[in-house]
Amino acid sequence: MSSVTAGEQVDGGVYVDVGGRQIWHFRAGDPAGQPTVLLHGVFGAASTWGAQISDFADAGLAVFVPERRGHGHTPDQPGPFGYADMVAETIAYLEQAVRVPAHLVGWSDGGVIALLVARERPDLVRRVVMVASYISREGEVPGEFFDMIRSRHPATVEFLRSDYALTSPDGAEHFEIVYDKTLAMIDSEPDRRFDEFAGVTTPTLVLAADNGAARVEHALALSRALPNGRLAVLPGTHILPVESPEVFNPLVISFLTAEPPARWTPHH
Repeated sequence: MSSVTAGEQVDGGVYVDVGGRQIWHFRAGDPAGQPTVLLHGVFGAASTWGAQISDFADAGLAVFVPERRGHGHTPDQPGPFGYADMVAETIAYLEQAVRVPAHLVGWSDGGVIALLVARERPDLVRRVVMVASYISREGEVPGEFFDMIRSRHPATVEFLRSDYALTSPDGAEHFEIVYDKTLAMIDSEPDRRFDEFAGVTTPTLVLAADNGAARVEHALALSRALPNGRLAVLPGTHILPVESPEVFNPLVISFLTAEPPARWTPHH
């Protein structure tokens, strides 16, 4: 494992000490704005949110973009990947780096992490946006990205390896370890039931692509299981939020900054 230090600046971001781990994060926007934490998904990094950061910052949000262990600029730690560890790391990041309740916007498993944090520590979360997420394998569309990972599709592996090597402080040779740990995780998690989230009252937007890796029916069921859940489906989309930031960004900003009506009322 590599050695990095808190306060060290790399590629526009900085390392912060979170429970003894050095987490790289990027910040943008108005420091006095509503804190908004963007959580990437598996094999992702802060660059995942390249089409969102500027727009969110221009909307007056205080944007935090951390990279979890073994991803992007953040060094790996011994042991397997798993949701329990990712949730604990995110909670520690919110407590020690953000320090006030924040909006959580999570893509793929980042969205599941956001929802689990809201369940365990609602005091730390203002609103949640889940992007292309599913809470169990029943929500996964066969033949998508994760199938290529499981089959070790050569072009997919090489693409992920080259991207990892650009920023990882652990070196390109560590990619095989990260890949194997990721494969083990997605073969067993997430494995949750809808009723596990019936007590999560945090306002949550479940955002789905109509042609993506997560079933729209699954997103609908999840939104209905949440007491304050809402559903949005973006038509003609596959990989959110890269494809349609001109639609995605205003929608998410509106949900985070406005107070939507509790129910639809016909105009009289």
